[in-house]
Amino acid sequence: MNKINNKPKTENLILIPIYNEQKHIFNVLREVRKYLKDDILVINDGSTDESKEIIEEISSCAKLKGELIIINHSINEGYGQSLIDGINFAQNNNYKYLVTLDCDEQHEPHLIPQFLKEIKKGKVDIVSGSRYLSPQRQIDTPPQDRYRINRQITKLINKITNYGLTDSFCGFKAYRVESLKKLKLSEKGYGFPLQLLIQAYKNNLTIKELPVSMIYKDKTRTFGNYLDDPEKRLAYYQKIIDNEVKRCSIY
Repeated sequence: MNKINNKPKTENLILIPIYNEQKHIFNVLREVRKYLKDDILVINDGSTDESKEIIEEISSCAKLKGELIIINHSINEGYGQSLIDGINFAQNNNYKYLVTLDCDEQHEPHLIPQFLKEIKKGKVDIVSGSRYLSPQRQIDTPPQDRYRINRQITKLINKITNYGLTDSFCGFKAYRVESLKKLKLSEKGYGFPLQLLIQAYKNNLTIKELPVSMIYKDKTRTFGNYLDDPEKRLAYYQKIIDNEVKRCSIY
């Protein structure tokens, strides 16, 4: 795992996991830099397109002032593993706050200051984006199977945690890094948010949702493996929840 320029200069770290995002990388980083000068950590999860080369070129671009940290996975290790590596990096380098957003232009960087403002109030441990909190912000309609599974899993998560969430899977979040030290996260795949939420509940972490826009740039985008089958994806999520509930001795 390669680390470049890993000396932190700001209290905030912006984490952007990337896997084959050559179409979106520059626009996302450019937009992030419009709104803040904090350190950015890009984790390239074994991309097979030109993502790695584009990131390295951007890192030397004078227009992107501020620290750009790059971690390259030699192979694709999974979305959850990228987030775990980012969380570990934030903890090991003494950042106070961590913001995560995806690199597919479905998350709007102009909202990052709002997420940071909310987490810095000190009233919650996690600020989580929700695409379903404000109907006025639903720019696009989600694929039906994703909507159905999100509703079903969110209902189950709320039954377990009483968090009252409206969106279990949104990757746009802000964290108090110190609070994350209580968790033992290990889920490498797309089910990572479910493990996070159950462990957060078990460790008495508090969560607040903020509305974000519902944007789908590419509705044909796939998970890239057996998870493209909605029923297999639902079973995978259910297994994570069952295992975590048992491990955390909930109920």
